[in-house]
Amino acid sequence: MEQKKLRWMKLDNAGKIFPAARRRKWVNIFRLSVNLKEEIDPNILQNALNNIIKRFPSIAVRLNKGMFWYYLEEIPEAPIILKDKSYPTSIMHFKDIKKCAFRVLYYNKRIAVEFFHALTDGSGGLVFLKTLTAEYLKLKYNIQISTINGVLDINETPLDEELEDSFPKYASDVSASRKEDNAFKLKGTKEIDGYLNNITGIINTKEILNLAKSYNVSLTIFLTAVLIVSLDKIQKERVNNPKKYKPIKVMIPVNLRNMFDSKTLRNFALYITPRIDPKMGDYTFEEILKSVYFQMGADLTSKKMASRITTNVKAEKTWIVKILPLFIKNFAMKSIYDMVGEKKSCLNISNLGKISVPLEMEEYIDRFDFVLGIQAVLTNNCSVVSFKNKLVINFVRNIKEPTLEYYFFSYLKKLGLNIKIESNQR
Repeated sequence: MEQKKLRWMKLDNAGKIFPAARRRKWVNIFRLSVNLKEEIDPNILQNALNNIIKRFPSIAVRLNKGMFWYYLEEIPEAPIILKDKSYPTSIMHFKDIKKCAFRVLYYNKRIAVEFFHALTDGSGGLVFLKTLTAEYLKLKYNIQISTINGVLDINETPLDEELEDSFPKYASDVSASRKEDNAFKLKGTKEIDGYLNNITGIINTKEILNLAKSYNVSLTIFLTAVLIVSLDKIQKERVNNPKKYKPIKVMIPVNLRNMFDSKTLRNFALYITPRIDPKMGDYTFEEILKSVYFQMGADLTSKKMASRITTNVKAEKTWIVKILPLFIKNFAMKSIYDMVGEKKSCLNISNLGKISVPLEMEEYIDRFDFVLGIQAVLTNNCSVVSFKNKLVINFVRNIKEPTLEYYFFSYLKKLGLNIKIESNQR
């Protein structure tokens, strides 16, 4: 019997940077997970994964190397699920990514999926996790689940719009400048064995939303301002000379799908970076909230985002870039990533927002988690997601000192919030 030819596709515009930016002990990955109310049956989970992967030809892939670009190739069968480790987003070696660029893990009541960022972003990854969880629940409990709220029909042929690279489609004629000054950097005692510390804060969703509303801002603006307060305090404790203060900048990924009416399951996000300049003096919390509010309002427009898209798309399409061999492109893109990406902010905060699932799934689910992996030169990252009455904030770091988390959660408690803290710290 003739073997079916495996589908392949180019990396999307955002995805091209991630293979180039990798290090020997680091690649850019992120995790999405769901905690159910009963123990995970690994055999059923494996069967569920086997059933869904053909529905996700842009995610169920391995990374291959061409002469001019990396590309994605469909995997012939689902990977074997793995028992979860004591910490999230552990190193995904490049040799493994060349076999399969995502992994499914389980532990007690948790199902987790970790993705190499070249495949997709948090929004696309969430559709994969929801569909996998729905299939698992269908197999385990013999129930029917509606294909709504991000759960796909696994018997449906993948749609072209799910597989598109939406960046070139929405580029404009005007490019934006990438010029930015460097930001304050958190430092600490590195974990020598690559261990990643994960501190999780669980807060009643209604309580924190009401608190943000009392300041007339969104939850993302509110949490970003608390991060800036915390980072500002740390810098002032560590730097004696105010003339040497650097900007406090927090990078926020923005899902572009609603802004540009895209249904892609691939990467389609850009960043905005609100900031304060501590050299100008001390800021009250209210001043920081107001500053972040207006900065985000100015940046979060379709025209601004389109100009940012154009900058990235034009760089990829120049003739000199097209003809350069891959090893030279890798060197150039890695340098750009280091100079334009990580040095320009203190850390990321990514808020996936409120997760909705089909009604038939709700009674089986306790909570969702979202964990951004550590970046190449940054020490900390923060990610947020909510489901029903639980808002979950995950901090991950590759240093021993939990200074940022301590200041951040202490400030939230000072503002009157009750927080349940979980930690994997050794």
